[in-house]
Amino acid sequence: YFAKLLQNYKTRSLVKPGITGLAQVRGYRGNTEGAGHIEQRIIADISYLENWSLSLDFVILFRTFYHMLFPPKSAY
Repeated sequence: YFAKLLQNYKTRSLVKPGITGLAQVRGYRGNTEGAGHIEQRIIADISYLENWSLSLDFVILFRTFYHMLFPPKSAY
């Protein structure tokens, strides 16, 4: 279904999952609230893969630690 919706969806399967990611620090984690929420999660994952850099990894790491100290309302 998502491969039809998003042109480069299968790109996600090329990378092993990690502890955190761009989608998670942007708030797209946990239970999904509908197709739009899932789509935003997938777009963030693909954006990470297409724009990877060491600085982006540091941003994700920093935001992960920040969210650990100050959890957003979407965290449970």
